[in-house]
Amino acid sequence: MADATVAPGNAAIFYALDGYDTSRPKLMGRHAAGEGFLRGFARHAAVDRVWGFTVGAEDGKRFRAEMERLRPGTPVSVLNTAQVAKLGEPGAVFLPGPGLTDHSWNRRFGRAQRAYSLCGVTHTTASHGAMDAIAGLLTAPVQRWDAVICTSLAVRKTFDRVLGAQRDYLQARLGGVARATLPELPVIPLGVDCDAFEMKPKTRQAWRSELKIADKDVVLLFMGRLSFHAKAHPFPMYVAAEAAAKAIRGKVHLIQAGWFANDAIEQAFRQGAKELCPSVNAIFLDGRKPEVRSSIWAAADIFVSFSDNVQETFGLTPIEAMAAGLPSVVSDWDGYMDTVRHGEDGFRVPTWQPPAPLGEAFAYRHALGLDTYDNYCGKCSQFVAVDVPATCETVIALAGDPELRRKMGASARQRAREIFDWRVVIGQYQALWGELARLRNEAPESAPIEANSAPYPARMDPFAAFAHYPTHVLKQTSSVAPVAESGDAALDRARVLQMSAYAAGVHPDRDGAAKLLEHLARFGETGVGALLRLVPTEKRRDFMRGLVWLAKHNLVRLLPAKE
Repeated sequence: MADATVAPGNAAIFYALDGYDTSRPKLMGRHAAGEGFLRGFARHAAVDRVWGFTVGAEDGKRFRAEMERLRPGTPVSVLNTAQVAKLGEPGAVFLPGPGLTDHSWNRRFGRAQRAYSLCGVTHTTASHGAMDAIAGLLTAPVQRWDAVICTSLAVRKTFDRVLGAQRDYLQARLGGVARATLPELPVIPLGVDCDAFEMKPKTRQAWRSELKIADKDVVLLFMGRLSFHAKAHPFPMYVAAEAAAKAIRGKVHLIQAGWFANDAIEQAFRQGAKELCPSVNAIFLDGRKPEVRSSIWAAADIFVSFSDNVQETFGLTPIEAMAAGLPSVVSDWDGYMDTVRHGEDGFRVPTWQPPAPLGEAFAYRHALGLDTYDNYCGKCSQFVAVDVPATCETVIALAGDPELRRKMGASARQRAREIFDWRVVIGQYQALWGELARLRNEAPESAPIEANSAPYPARMDPFAAFAHYPTHVLKQTSSVAPVAESGDAALDRARVLQMSAYAAGVHPDRDGAAKLLEHLARFGETGVGALLRLVPTEKRRDFMRGLVWLAKHNLVRLLPAKE
């Protein structure tokens, strides 16, 4: 829990287009969440400078342009991966995923574990990459001043389960493991721009007119990816819509705003609607279109979403529905448990799944590569049941009671503003970053880097990992002798040799090398230690490495220490 007395912090936003782009054909929840975060940060963050952190120059240009558009007047600084030493200025890096492992090793490689904090956020936790990121926290050099934001209590419980199982394995494997330092794991929800979801009566009239929906008709809305195997099986939604159509006076319409991964899935949805809810007007809209994503909520009376998939962790659309003032009927599943309060903002209907180890075969096939991630998620979802009778009862109750819809919708809108508005969520992020800054100053460092040790054992200095390969390793007690015909002309020829020029960026400094050759020509064989004393301290590593490059090109001769 962040200390309220700590000043709000800042973070460099790690920006790669894939994490924030909602214009792509395969629009995923993490893209919408990433875009929302950028907009929310630009609008509400109490910072005097916006920082970006990118791998490529193009991403850096996009980030700068986007933030200058969203937050004109605030300076924008963009760092790249060659400038990690400057990350101490913002104080933290915000990552649009849970993977701290590689970033923490790279930070340790720079021998500056206290320089800045790492802060990730979860989306799915079911993929191999996400599971590896969680399990890897036990062995990666993460620190108390790092964090992975869990977007729901369901995510935090998954972390606890995976970390517990991995800890048990390591203890059995290594014969006892000291308690590992873990990052902070706060529960902070995703956010929504509530102002953008203020639906006006004229917008409702326009959509209903376009879709030929009468004022007295009841409209159910599902927003999200249309996938029966990787999002939400539509069976309970279709059956409940049909039950409502038969139970109330008036027409029931079901708007499904999303996108299909392929024609077969689209056909399955359309055919399923015809067979399971023939009395309902089933309307399919492309939820990737900005005008649909932003305003179709106005046409609806009730939001429905019966997620039954292990790849779901939070569920952004229910809080968007809440911000739009819609009551919801959702499955009692994962992050939906945190957002929709049963009986206040809508209803959560019970869900069922088998006990472990009855799903072990699915995990095993996925681990072997026999099943794709899609196959794995789809097989798991076939054995998650949403209580169909309860779904029908709650949809009928809301469909037949306009006053109940109004009351629950008002409660939902208020809850969205108080809990899920980006103004509130960004404030929690900044409070967390401020707390991480305090911990960087006060908390003990986990696995401090010892002098002359390998900071990243799996990415060891090649001259340490393969020190047993050569006949001799250059030492300060070694000597360097001149070689005939090794003056400036020979040095310049060596530097431009096609077979060596590919590594020009790490060649020894030309002027320094020329001075060395001149020294050897004048004084003859000289000890490496004596030569190093002629070089500024900050240049000694490059100089010593350069001695071997000069010997490689027969510009000097290296001699082992005399016994």
